[in-house]
Amino acid sequence: MTTTTTQFEPQPTAGLHQPFGRRVSAPAVRVDPRDPTPVLDVVVPVHNEQHDLEPCVRRLRQHLLETFPYRFQITVADNASTDATLTIAQQLARELPEVTVVHLAQKGRGRALRAVWSASPAAVLAYLDVDLSTDLAALLPLVAPLLSGHSDLAIGSRLARGSQVVRGPKREVISRCYNLLLRGTLAARFTDAQCGFKAIRRDVAQRLLPVVEDTGWFFDTELLVLAERAGLRIHEVPVDWVDDPDSRVDIVATALADLRGIARLGKALATGALPVSQLRAQLGRDAPAPAPDVPAGLPRQLVRFAAIGLASTAAYLLVFAVLRTGLGAQAANLLALLVTGVANTAANRRFTFGVRGRRGAGRHQFEGLLVFALGLALTSGSLALLTAASTPGRLTEIAVLVLANLAATVLRFLLLRGWVFHPRRQAR
Repeated sequence: MTTTTTQFEPQPTAGLHQPFGRRVSAPAVRVDPRDPTPVLDVVVPVHNEQHDLEPCVRRLRQHLLETFPYRFQITVADNASTDATLTIAQQLARELPEVTVVHLAQKGRGRALRAVWSASPAAVLAYLDVDLSTDLAALLPLVAPLLSGHSDLAIGSRLARGSQVVRGPKREVISRCYNLLLRGTLAARFTDAQCGFKAIRRDVAQRLLPVVEDTGWFFDTELLVLAERAGLRIHEVPVDWVDDPDSRVDIVATALADLRGIARLGKALATGALPVSQLRAQLGRDAPAPAPDVPAGLPRQLVRFAAIGLASTAAYLLVFAVLRTGLGAQAANLLALLVTGVANTAANRRFTFGVRGRRGAGRHQFEGLLVFALGLALTSGSLALLTAASTPGRLTEIAVLVLANLAATVLRFLLLRGWVFHPRRQAR
C-alpha cells in the first residue's frame, strides 16, 4: 500500500453500458491471503482538522488491527485544508503502513469520497467522520453484509431501533425533519441519510458514482436514493453516537444545499433524466418468487392501504368532531367521509396500487365515490340504529363510528383492489 501523498484528478469510472446481470444476492468477496490488495478502504474526509486527525487515525487503525480479519487501508482525503492537516496526514502515512493520503484542491465531502472510491482497489469502500462520533464497534457490522454479498450498501443509523444517541434537541429535530422530508418528497425508505458512517461495495460504486452529481453534504442522500431506485439492498446498522460539540458544520447553509439537492434530484427522477431503469436492470436484485396462491404485491398493498387508512380515519374523526359542533351527526358524518374519501382514493391510487398519471383519474374517483357510498351507508346505518335505540353520548357515537369504519375499510380494500384498480382494467 502506498504511503505517499497523491494529488488526485478524478478518472472516468466504469460506464453504465457494461453488462451486469440482475441477481437475488451479490457474490461474496473472495479473499486471497497472498494478495496485497486491501479488502476494505476506510476514507476519512477532512478539511482543517489538525487537532482531530491524528487521534482519529491511530484509534481507527488500532481498532481495525484488533477486529478486522483482512487487509485494510485507511485513506485520509484532505479537502483543501489551509492548516497543518495535510502535513499531519503525510506524517501518519510515512509512519503507518496502512495509511495513505489523497489531497484535493477543492472542498466537498462528496467530491472527496467520489475521488477516493473511484480509484480504490478495495472490494468494500467505507467512510467515517474524523470526530468519531459513531462508536467504532459498529464498523464490522457495517461492512460484514457487503463482504458476504447480502447487501450492496450499508449505513449507520441514529434513528434505527437499538441506536443510542446523545445530542442536543436542535440537531435531533433537524435530523428527524430532514429524514421525514426525504420520505415525503423522494419516497426514501432508509432512516438516516446524513450519519457519517457508510459503506458500499466497489462494483456498485463504480456504476452509481458517475450518476451522482452532488459534491457536498447531499452526496450521501443522492447516492442512497439512487441505490434504492435501482433496486439495491441497503443494510442499516444501529449505532451509538455522541454529538461533537466542536462541530463546524454550518447548519443553515447545509440545510439550504440539501433542499436544493432534493429539488434537483426530484425533478431529475420525475422527468426521467436519470438512468434509473438501466441501473435497475444492471444492479437490481430480483424479488423472491411469491408464494403460490398469494396475489403478487398483496402484502405491500395491505401495509400501504392500512397506513393510508389509519391516516384517513384520524382525519375523518378530526373533521367529524369539528363539524359536529355546528351540524347534526348525519351531516357531519357525510361531509367528513366525503372529504377524507376523495383524499383516500387519491392516496391509494398513487401509493397502494401504483397508478400514476391523469389517465383514468376521473373514473377512479367516481368509482371510489361509489365505494364511499357503501361506507356511508354502513356508518350512517350504524348511527341510525344507535340513535333509534337510545340517546348516545359523544364518546359512544365515536366508538360506533370507529367500528363501522373498520368494517367499511375492509370492504373498501376489496373493492379497490378487485374492481377500481384491478390491473386488467388499467391496461384498457
